[in-house]
Amino acid sequence: MSAPATVTMADPLWQPSPRARQLWAINAALLWLPVFALQAVGAFVGSWWPTWAQISVAAATAVLALLHVTVVPFWRYRVHRWEISDTAVYTRTGWFTQERRIAPISRVQTVDTERGPIDRMLGLATVTVTTASSAGAVKITALDQDTADRTVAQLTEIAGTNVGDAT
Repeated sequence: MSAPATVTMADPLWQPSPRARQLWAINAALLWLPVFALQAVGAFVGSWWPTWAQISVAAATAVLALLHVTVVPFWRYRVHRWEISDTAVYTRTGWFTQERRIAPISRVQTVDTERGPIDRMLGLATVTVTTASSAGAVKITALDQDTADRTVAQLTEIAGTNVGDAT
């Protein structure tokens, strides 16, 4: 009697666009703007904190924001991967908590493209593959617009030839 075959899961091959780092840095910076605005308002409205405490909090906030804007986009870029085969869509995402998703093509219900204002400015798009899964849609983020269009066409073609009930 032979031993059962060992199944190994390879990482998806493709990275997002190199401009993904810019997208994630801009989005991170936008998240910190309200924090800085609240600190500025608190400083000018007559805070009950002494000046040294306000400066210390502002400096700590600036350091955290700088780390978030500079380090996290590069880390995310190293982690994010995606791939499409004839049988499934594979993604790996995250920076602090990493997630791997595999969506069988037979379960694909819709394929959408989304482009927010910053995405459009950078020529990027997100492809969303909706499946019959309680885990939700699979998103392939920060693709060049041409790559996103080709990916949607490829998924549509593969899903159209695949006999499945997508439920």
